[in-house]
Amino acid sequence: MASSPGSNASLSREKTILSENCQAKKSQYSEEETFYMNCRAAYLAVFKSSLENIKSKEQLCLVLQQAGRNPSQKTVNQYWTPQTTTLNFDDFCNILKKEKPATKTELLKAFLKVDTNNDGYILHTELYKILTVRGEKMTVEEVNAITKLADVNSNGKLDYNKFCKLYMTTNEQCRKTALEKLEVDSRLRRQQFGSQVETSSERATTPISKPSSRTTRKTDHKPAPKRGDNRTSSRPSSAQSCKESISSTISMGTSSNTNSELIEPNTVKDWQCAQSKGCFFLEQDGEIITHKYKLYLPQRSTVYITIKPLNLSQLEGKTSPWLSVDTALYVLKENESQENLQLVSFTEARNKEMFMWKGELGSGIYWLIPFTTGCRLKKIKKQITGEAKLVYRDEDGELALTKEFKAALSDIFEMIDLDGNGLLSLEEYNFFELRTSGEKCDEEAWTVCKENFDTKKNELTRQGFMDLNLMEANDREGDPSDLWVTLLSLGYNKALEMTEACPFVIDIYAEKCKPRIKAVYLEAGSRQLNRAICKSVVNKGDAKVLDSGESIIVYTYKSDTRITSVTENKSENKVVIHVNNEQSKNCVNNRGLNIFAVEVAPKSMMVCQHVMPLKEQEEWIYNCVHSLVP
Repeated sequence: MASSPGSNASLSREKTILSENCQAKKSQYSEEETFYMNCRAAYLAVFKSSLENIKSKEQLCLVLQQAGRNPSQKTVNQYWTPQTTTLNFDDFCNILKKEKPATKTELLKAFLKVDTNNDGYILHTELYKILTVRGEKMTVEEVNAITKLADVNSNGKLDYNKFCKLYMTTNEQCRKTALEKLEVDSRLRRQQFGSQVETSSERATTPISKPSSRTTRKTDHKPAPKRGDNRTSSRPSSAQSCKESISSTISMGTSSNTNSELIEPNTVKDWQCAQSKGCFFLEQDGEIITHKYKLYLPQRSTVYITIKPLNLSQLEGKTSPWLSVDTALYVLKENESQENLQLVSFTEARNKEMFMWKGELGSGIYWLIPFTTGCRLKKIKKQITGEAKLVYRDEDGELALTKEFKAALSDIFEMIDLDGNGLLSLEEYNFFELRTSGEKCDEEAWTVCKENFDTKKNELTRQGFMDLNLMEANDREGDPSDLWVTLLSLGYNKALEMTEACPFVIDIYAEKCKPRIKAVYLEAGSRQLNRAICKSVVNKGDAKVLDSGESIIVYTYKSDTRITSVTENKSENKVVIHVNNEQSKNCVNNRGLNIFAVEVAPKSMMVCQHVMPLKEQEEWIYNCVHSLVP
């Protein structure tokens, strides 16, 4: 039937309005997407690819400035420590989360403190004095650059209101320039999110509801996936524009504390045992440092290996906050060289907070590499009302350690006493020194230590360790600054709570021989560990091909407590994978972002993410879309 001119005009208007609404919806990125886009724009304004690493303090400062930050040297040093060699794009994103750009109000407040006349101006002579003498000193050339800005200076004075306005405008222009560069290069823009032109009308009108294990989604009229199932679900809008996508949905029940696949052998108490303690330490940039071990087996034997967080609480009713941190131990066989380690297995079965593996190992040397996903051991912002007191003066005016500090030192002693014999050997003490000062104690210094502090069998006792810290306080005449450096490096906050470390204990039982375990390194996750994780996921996970050429494969491994995805790139070119977790429920991942992208180098594999339940007592749903960006 023919339409009337009036109806055609009305239809045309409706189409125009609908088109405008759709365009408006497409341009509205979520706050997380906007943050990530700004991160990527700033990074690619300095580097050619987000696979490229930051290799110096100067590069870190430059890329932070490109992101609208103006980092002080103190801030740069916080993230680029003497142990830092490189930072990657993920590290950069994490830094930007913590370092918020200065606001105009904050800048004005800082200038008002030195504006003695309260007239909106600061004399250049006063400015030189403030900026080159006080606090973090600037060079004369840097101050000259400020005073020579014609728009904000006149008659030997700085108009700091105009300066603040210029500063904010310049920062915003840097950000816009980086975004414009990203927009001009459409390929780079698609690496970020795709074109986003295929947003569904459903998304344009109502928010997408998260899938529930008890309800059927109205949009696809398919039953919800059963617990533990892998199914392909409809794509969220942010992935629809990409050429090729796969979606994985895994519905998980409440995490059980026991995995019945592995029960401790009844005879294990009769087996020979070796034990060592260790710790995961969280760095300022989010990197995790841990001990690494060598296991020596003199003959072939069935072994039973466990790892679990170490409960250090000495106070009744007080629990250790790190007991919920996930732990795992990867067993690698040493062949001709350390560079060529072969994955044997890892602790997969669970009994409460303990993870276990039982199997047969031949004689030889094995590497034991502890691992935690980083989902639960991460930086947390906690308001500390007051700093704990470490020392005080007694009735005679002598310095003494407070009860709270003694309890913390006792826990630290327990943690660094790796073999658990109640004494500290030079090797054990040196792991403590490397972590807290970056240096080792040599034999001569150790001899002096033994002469002045309580020892037994040439090893430092708990009391000797306490007295050593008291001496440090006396050397500083009661100033606790150095003591706090030690505590903070070991994961304590100013309330004397260990929030950024997770001590653990490893037990090795062997049926037919005496195993020996020795801590050999304290360092960040190695290439060998990453390779082992990828290999374990490929061996045990489900595989899905992402591209038509079958060269990009996503592997998803599911255990009772975590889900890990690994991407393999068999092609000759690097690929960019867009990862979207927006529809997941009760989940937390190690990256701290629900939406991100990863670049996978040619002929390589990499871990995309680790995911765990936010609340173990509740059901959780992993719903992740991996999209190949053209």
